[in-house]
Amino acid sequence: MKKFFVLIVLFALPIIAYLFFSSGQNNFAKLPVLTEKVQDVKTFESLRGERVSLEDKISIVAFFGKDLDQIKGHTFNLDQKILEKYYEFKDFQFVIVLPESARESALRFSEEFEAIGNPQNWKFVFSSEEKVKAVFKSMDSGLKLDENLHTPYVFIVDKDRNLRGREDDEDYGRMYGYDASSVADLSNKMNDDVKVILAEYRLALKKNNAERKN
Repeated sequence: MKKFFVLIVLFALPIIAYLFFSSGQNNFAKLPVLTEKVQDVKTFESLRGERVSLEDKISIVAFFGKDLDQIKGHTFNLDQKILEKYYEFKDFQFVIVLPESARESALRFSEEFEAIGNPQNWKFVFSSEEKVKAVFKSMDSGLKLDENLHTPYVFIVDKDRNLRGREDDEDYGRMYGYDASSVADLSNKMNDDVKVILAEYRLALKKNNAERKN
C-alpha cells in the first residue's frame, strides 16, 4: 500500500506542478511592454509642491478627470485592493494626472479621503487639458478619456516609462489598463501584475548586487 501511495505521489506531483506554473502566465515571467516611453509628467505642478516624475519609479497612473467626487468608489477600490499593499516599496508611486481646473477638487478629495485611506502617498499632478491629453495619448492604449478627462482605467508604467500590461489576457486580449471600477480586475489581474513587476525589479537588483560583489 505504501509503495502504491509513493508511486501516485511521484507521478502526480510533476503534473500538479506543471498545471500550477502554466495556469499563471504572468506570475513567472516579465510583464510585457505594450508601449515604450510614455510621456513624463515632470513639468506638471503637484498638489504638495514636490517634483513628480515617472522616471526611475514603478508608477500606477490614473486619469480621474475634473470632478473627483464622482469616482470615490474607484479610488477606494484601488487603495484597498492594490495601493495599500505596496506603499512600503520606496520605488512605487501612485500618480493622478489632472487638469488644472481639478486642483480644488483634488485638495478637498485628499482631505476627505484621510478618514478611510492614505492619500499622503498619492501624487496629484496638474497641467493644461492639452498636456493631460498628450500624456494619455502617449500610452497608445486604444482607450479614451471622456469629456471630463476621466477614464476608470489605471495603468502600470515602469522605471523606464514603458507601459506594462498583458499581451493575451483570457478576458480582454491585449490589456493596457485595469478597470478601477471592477474589484475582480483589481484583485485578480492588476494585483498579480504589480507583484510580477516588483519581483522583476527585485530580481534585477539582487543580480546587480551579486555581480558587484564578484
